[in-house]
Amino acid sequence: MDKVWTEMYEAAKAVLGGRTISDYVTAGEVSAAVLSKSGKIYTGVCIDTCSTLGICAERNAIFNMITNGEYEIARVLCIPPNEGKGAPCGACRELMTQLMPGKYKDIEIMIDYAEGRIMTLGELTPEWWID
Repeated sequence: MDKVWTEMYEAAKAVLGGRTISDYVTAGEVSAAVLSKSGKIYTGVCIDTCSTLGICAERNAIFNMITNGEYEIARVLCIPPNEGKGAPCGACRELMTQLMPGKYKDIEIMIDYAEGRIMTLGELTPEWWID
């Protein structure tokens, strides 16, 4: 595994940590890091609400990237509960495909950091509607 994945993991780990914001909102049980095409790492945490207005950590990190003027994703890493393995949900995949039509299939996704297992978004979403 190359050094950039380790840097992304450390950045996501630095913002990981469940916290209660109010009686209705929690945050930080999941964190993510997104590597932009320019090489900058952006982070985000999940925000959960009692009325489904929350957001996944991956989309939060992508929105952070967009807020800072970047629009192309190279890599995505997520630290789910118990630092398990997993892939972005459908909403996160949808955002990435619409953000980068024609290019999204090359985005690298860390599926299992402990095992160093990486897949592309194209492998995870082979027949998306946007094609």
